Amino acid sequence: MKKKLDKLSQLEFKEQTKKPKFFKLILLNDDFTTMDFVVKILVMFLNKSNHEANFLMLKIHNEGSAICGVFPKDVAVTIQNKIHNFSKINKQPLKCIVKE
Repeated sequence: MKKKLDKLSQLEFKEQTKKPKFFKLILLNDDFTTMDFVVKILVMFLNKSNHEANFLMLKIHNEGSAICGVFPKDVAVTIQNKIHNFSKINKQPLKCIVKE
């Protein structure tokens, strides 16, 4: 009599890993959030250098928005929530959106 474990060793397993979909994290310009605060957000939550953060801040200011990172959905939403919470605590109306 064969045990279930013996049959299990006869099965072939195929690795089926899917590449995760990536989403863009976009910061939006507004007339009230200070430029220094945007730079601080980019450095703190998106690990940008001061040079990169200043470049992105100016792009957001001049063009109205900028893609600040590309992440899997759960990571992008987590960072978005952190940015919104930090902005609310500091009384800044900065908004960011997550798009596919």
